[in-house]
Amino acid sequence: MEREYELLQGTVQSVTFQNPENGYTVLRLLEESGELINVVGIIPMAVAGERLIVTGQWSNHPTYGKQFSAEFLERLLPESGSEIMAYLSSRAVKGIGPVTAKRMVECFGSRTLDVLEHEPEKLTMVEGISRKKAFAISEEFRKIHTVRRLIEFLAAYGLSAELAVRLHRFHGENAMDVVRNDPYIMTDPLFGADFARVDAFAMAMGLSSEDVSRVEAGVLFELSHNLSNGHVFIPWDKLAPATSTLLDLPLSMVEEAMERLKEEGKISTDRLLGMELCYLPELYEAECSVCEHLTYLSQQNDPAPKKLERYLQEIDLQQGGFTETQMDAIRLSAQSHLLLVTGGPGTGKTTTMGGIIRLCDLLGYKVRLAAPTGRAAKRLSECTGREAATIHRLLECQFDPQNGTLIFRKDEYDPLDADVLIVDEASMIDLQLMDALLRSLGEHARLILVGDPDQLPSVGAGNVFSDILRSGIGHTVRLTEIFRQAQESLIVLNAHAINHGQMPELTAKDKDFFFLRRKDGESLAETITELCSHRLPQNMGILPHEIQVLSPTRKGIAGTGNLNRLLQNALNPATPNKREKSYGDYLFREGDRVMQVRNNYDIPWRRTDGAGVGCGIFNGDIGTILAVDHNTQTITVCFDDKIADYGNDMLWELEPAFAMTVHKSQGSEYRAVVLALLGGSPLLLSRSVLYTAVTRAKELLIIVGSDEALAHMVENNRQTRRYSGLKLRLEGEK
Repeated sequence: MEREYELLQGTVQSVTFQNPENGYTVLRLLEESGELINVVGIIPMAVAGERLIVTGQWSNHPTYGKQFSAEFLERLLPESGSEIMAYLSSRAVKGIGPVTAKRMVECFGSRTLDVLEHEPEKLTMVEGISRKKAFAISEEFRKIHTVRRLIEFLAAYGLSAELAVRLHRFHGENAMDVVRNDPYIMTDPLFGADFARVDAFAMAMGLSSEDVSRVEAGVLFELSHNLSNGHVFIPWDKLAPATSTLLDLPLSMVEEAMERLKEEGKISTDRLLGMELCYLPELYEAECSVCEHLTYLSQQNDPAPKKLERYLQEIDLQQGGFTETQMDAIRLSAQSHLLLVTGGPGTGKTTTMGGIIRLCDLLGYKVRLAAPTGRAAKRLSECTGREAATIHRLLECQFDPQNGTLIFRKDEYDPLDADVLIVDEASMIDLQLMDALLRSLGEHARLILVGDPDQLPSVGAGNVFSDILRSGIGHTVRLTEIFRQAQESLIVLNAHAINHGQMPELTAKDKDFFFLRRKDGESLAETITELCSHRLPQNMGILPHEIQVLSPTRKGIAGTGNLNRLLQNALNPATPNKREKSYGDYLFREGDRVMQVRNNYDIPWRRTDGAGVGCGIFNGDIGTILAVDHNTQTITVCFDDKIADYGNDMLWELEPAFAMTVHKSQGSEYRAVVLALLGGSPLLLSRSVLYTAVTRAKELLIIVGSDEALAHMVENNRQTRRYSGLKLRLEGEK
């Protein structure tokens, strides 16, 4: 039966609910007849005072009663002085509040919005508005309407409001034209749109399924998409069929597109072991560059300094307890320009670094310390008593808004001021970060990489640390002896047992490693909530913020999604004085623990003590929500000693962090870890995931779950294969 549509026109009186991620809104519309109507639908960035023409149908909601479901929307700017004042007073435009709105309307009347958009210099006639502020609020006003039009345009094809905001942030007022000219630009990792939805959008815009731009976009998408699986390249004979399936086009058509992309320099190819490999150009350049720099470093071996043995004896007397293998590592640090120090928990990697630093001091070498994440850098600093920085901060990383890439100010033209660079948690370094790091080293500098190759590999593309180790390039010292003090820790002993494919000891009652058997998800979730909220704080004096819940998976009753909801209710329950904000699947509440989930190099922050400002919050940084401000539409988060404000368009960068995946915990150490194990994908229930989780705990580890899941993880030593050519290049393979 054909659907009947009605048309309503009126002024928004109030906005009851709005999801900034997808634009879904519930509002009260004062219709021209004078009736107040509940309207629901995709009405992004709606504010009181604006006029709407909505087309849709009437429906009856079981709770809220009669309402109008809007399917098509036309926006009309407020016309009368009272409507304009209501619109601007709602803080629709950043920088304009009720007082300023009243003054503007008193000054310009019904022409206020026209002045705001086209004649910002006249705004200086209003009390309290400087020339700088006038142009700033004018720009904000124009931005709002550009973003709204883009959101409405994309929403009609099922593409999110969040995507529209990202596109506008990058392309500004030209964003809609850019999308019309090349829809597939939205699949770029910078914007992260789903390829199938963008493809449907492009088809709806009239693009042929065999259009050259579509086929080439499919090839590039397959390459960039597989970066998230850790692959540096894809073999030609796998990339072509995968793209053919994705686009439902003949293989020959895809291969023709691949040849064109190769000729245009949009993909790079090379042959290794008789296979033709396809790279994104920046990944190919990075892999070749890393190989070149590592080969150079490995060839720069110096003779032993004259007083080396005397210094080594002095260090051994001062710090004491070094094993012969540790002394080998300390000795090599004075001669080798590429040194790798590996070992599991309790084998003395940190102690060895301390010895290396002391030797460098005696030799007059300037040492810099770094780690891939903020938490790892902080831990390194605490362990060594020396300042340590993230690699990004050390290299003075900045985000280039012109092309959406990172710029490292420290490079071969402006190298680091360091004779020796020691990098901890090296297994977390991906290919492109390693390339930037190596480029920043001075001609005579030494690089010492410290890490545990049995932990999970980097989130980004490549398997760099493992590839270097397996290639045999440089000098490698493997620490295997567990120190006597560490032998008293069941966490350490069980971690090594797991790494060797043995079941951990689960029955000890007076140690630091416990297993609580739970067969079903409900009892597991209940136990974990009870541990964090009552048992550990009350019985062991471990406060909730010192406990980290981990899970291999996001999904299911034992996944981080469900556990975060339960822990939020238990550890930070709703109260009348705590403000909240919904965003997507999350409810952010003042007092919540949250995590930054991507590197954002240009988000401004200020020190908690007011002593300075800066930019950059990074993937894995943990903070606490200080404030939710519905007037300014911001969430304020404190990350250790830094405070940052997040607008609606940035909330996708935050996640609850009462519970997190094991992958997200890499490089961190917590006083207590509670690990949820029940079921999930074989890719997630692996030995390396279990080993990584166990080694995150410093004083206490409690596994809650089933024997079967634990046993499966110990037995499952399946290593996810990553396509990387670094090892072969380092070995000189062709």
